Amino acid sequence: MDPNRKSWNQQQQALRKALSQPADHQQAIEWFLVQHAAVHSARMSRSTAWSLADEVFQDVTGDTMRIIPSGCEHSIVWVIWHLARIEDVTMNLLLAGSPQILLRDGWLERMGVRQYDTGNTLDQEGVAKLSATINTKVLMDYRLAVGRRTRQVVKHLQPDELKQKVQASRLQQVKEQGAVTEAANAILEYWGGLTGAGLLLMPPTRHNFIHLNEVLHIKQKIR
Repeated sequence: MDPNRKSWNQQQQALRKALSQPADHQQAIEWFLVQHAAVHSARMSRSTAWSLADEVFQDVTGDTMRIIPSGCEHSIVWVIWHLARIEDVTMNLLLAGSPQILLRDGWLERMGVRQYDTGNTLDQEGVAKLSATINTKVLMDYRLAVGRRTRQVVKHLQPDELKQKVQASRLQQVKEQGAVTEAANAILEYWGGLTGAGLLLMPPTRHNFIHLNEVLHIKQKIR
């Protein structure tokens, strides 16, 4: 395994342990920020450390991003959209109880799409439509903004917030705002069983890592 990836996985285990210990709260936050920086562009964190995201996207063009290769369900555009939307919803609506980044600064209009939800249940036609119409540069900028907001949220978390389960009222907001479709209600049930610490271990870190590896697979299929 690549040493950077191996180190990231080892840090994830250390983060999991630290998040379970209130006395290690500050260390947990610092480790989260390192993990999170690696699954976003270095521009997001303004870091010089290794970035899996930059490694994955370094040779991807706007046209390449829109392709759904034979044998694949998704395009690179869908992956970026899905990652950004999941992180936006979970870190803002669920963890911070604050508005989604998507609803600020006219992101939907600037991206040129009406798609609103996380994309979990999009069929191939829906993935193709999103991939063909979205402004890819603005999409990348949206993910950048989401990542920066996540870091603001996490830096202000208190130890007791990491132990609390996701509030039912916040899950209801996700439904009411259409951020998750009716067909994808299972994901709401999953989030509802998580604590603040659980949220940090999946959507903004591990979930990103998994889908960035999917991008590598899509690139290989395109070639």
